[in-house]
Amino acid sequence: MRPLTPVLIAAMVLNGCQSVLDQSYQPNVSPSANPQIVAEVQKNDPRAQMGAREHPRILASYGGEYKDARTERLVARIAGALTSVSENPQQSYRITILNSPSINAFALPGGYLYVTRGLLALANDASEVAAVLSHEMAHVTANHGIERQKREEAEVIASRVVAEVLSSDLAGKQALARGKLRLAAFSRQQELQADEIGIRTLGQAGYDPYAAARFLNAMEDYSHFMSANSDADQSLDFLSSHPSTPQRIDLAKAHAREFGEEGKVGDTGRDYYLNGIDGLLYGDSPEEGYVRGQTFLHGGLGIRFDVPPDFHIDNKVEAVMATGPGDIAVRFDGVADSQNQNLTNYISSGWVTGLDPSTIKAITVNGMEAATARASADRWDFDVTVIRDRAQIFRFLTAVPKGNIAALEQTADVLRSSFRHMTPEEASSLKPLRVRVVIVKPGDNITTLAARMMGTDRKLDLFKLINALPTGATVAPGDKVKIISE
Repeated sequence: MRPLTPVLIAAMVLNGCQSVLDQSYQPNVSPSANPQIVAEVQKNDPRAQMGAREHPRILASYGGEYKDARTERLVARIAGALTSVSENPQQSYRITILNSPSINAFALPGGYLYVTRGLLALANDASEVAAVLSHEMAHVTANHGIERQKREEAEVIASRVVAEVLSSDLAGKQALARGKLRLAAFSRQQELQADEIGIRTLGQAGYDPYAAARFLNAMEDYSHFMSANSDADQSLDFLSSHPSTPQRIDLAKAHAREFGEEGKVGDTGRDYYLNGIDGLLYGDSPEEGYVRGQTFLHGGLGIRFDVPPDFHIDNKVEAVMATGPGDIAVRFDGVADSQNQNLTNYISSGWVTGLDPSTIKAITVNGMEAATARASADRWDFDVTVIRDRAQIFRFLTAVPKGNIAALEQTADVLRSSFRHMTPEEASSLKPLRVRVVIVKPGDNITTLAARMMGTDRKLDLFKLINALPTGATVAPGDKVKIISE
């Protein structure tokens, strides 16, 4: 995990007049012996120390830091314009782009700001990202993180009382669950306050103040797009902690109107924004492997497998998950195997609940040593398959509703029979998906451009979503649009 590299925005203008008679003059310009870096500015700030403690956990949860010089300069440019008009000019910020495809941004006390590359891919201009960052800066300015910590401390005390008085009965568990939900996000009042401060900062920085309402709508559309797949995990997405409502959007527009009429005030920064995200990594990162239709491929590990038709693969940081018709679910992961342990003994070593020892048997999978077993727990039947490849044990856990043995066998057979090493040609041809900015040519239309999209079976819907194109919209030659391709 790479440490955070503070990004400071500085401008140096050297204006000079040199006499034609003074040809020997040599300017003495060198780096400062005592540079003002963020770590130095914040070293005695207790709020920054609080953010520093949480920073490694944030990186671990969101795939680490996304490093790309062009994108970092873009975000730094946007943040610099906002900090120059901040209501708290003494506050310094550390901005991290997270290597996650989820749509999110948030702030920690002390000026730690985070934005995911997934959010950057969804945004269509600089003013929309500026709206998100100014909102998060407003949380820092208003000390909302400190207020939330105080609520958390109070909730801990209340939780102890609940646990002692209500013990482990249902009412006690429900009370504890409600408490955790209350702490999951800033309060509605804090969100609206951050909206107001953020939009004011946005407008004062010269950006389009209506971008805040516009991007709230874009994220609402993204949420609807994702909800079409009921298995999609949106727990790490912006709208799970920043709920969007028609009232909130109306209030955002009302704040923006203080700067002028929509479409006639502020800069969107669209051209330099699109230039800054051209080539941005989209979706899965190479370190976590790729999903291509019904196939999962991992170039680094050199392995691949298929799931049955109508299954959906979700590549998470901790495991690959797949779901199919009839509530069938698959989990795939890997563990290190430095001891070269016997696989039948490994299956029975206690990590599988409800294991039936009589079903354990050794097999081979495409030339690799493997073992399988069956298990049952609650309302589910399971197939467990483990495969050794060099110093790694790969694990498939397939679950079906109890009694649906035919579906269990069919699914597990597809996984086992398709699991194999990638060929050198397959590994070399495997490329990540990226955001590509293209110029619309004569004869192009939304349908032909959407056909060039990769990595989704809903090409037209995703094309419209990432380009904020409403129903009935058209494109014209010379327009710039985003597509997803290798």
